[in-house]
Amino acid sequence: MSVTLRQATSEDLEKILDIVNYSILHTTANYSYEIQTIDVQQKWFEDKNAKNLPVIVAELDGDVIGFGSYGPFREKIGYQYTVEHSVYVTENTIGKGIGSKLLTELIRLAKEQGYHVMIGAIDADNAGSITFHEKFGFVATGTIREVGYKFDHWLDLVFMQLILK
Repeated sequence: MSVTLRQATSEDLEKILDIVNYSILHTTANYSYEIQTIDVQQKWFEDKNAKNLPVIVAELDGDVIGFGSYGPFREKIGYQYTVEHSVYVTENTIGKGIGSKLLTELIRLAKEQGYHVMIGAIDADNAGSITFHEKFGFVATGTIREVGYKFDHWLDLVFMQLILK
């Protein structure tokens, strides 16, 4: 499997949207209920570009099979060196190393851009994602109980952090 990573372009937004919408409809990795539109995805992409925040895609045989990005953890100035990241891959490529490639690149870019901490906010029932982040040195720093609600039950959210060196 020869996967390449590159900066996303506006031509990738339909594929990114498909990945996001699958997550919304079928998982608790994303706490949204309603699928996003291409207009919402375009605005998100333009906002990332305007703020010099990366959106990278993983491509296999010309097909986007995953993406990753990060953005501000919170808007107050005191949080300016902390980012919260997201990594998504297509359902049929989970566990094949695509997410690892994307997260490795996001960590590299965050260091390059001078950030100090990366945060992952992960549904507590998503043991695979928690273990995945632990392999990169992320540490669980707290759980907010019953903060989300989706698929007719309450969801706990685990915060994990990596201090970038």
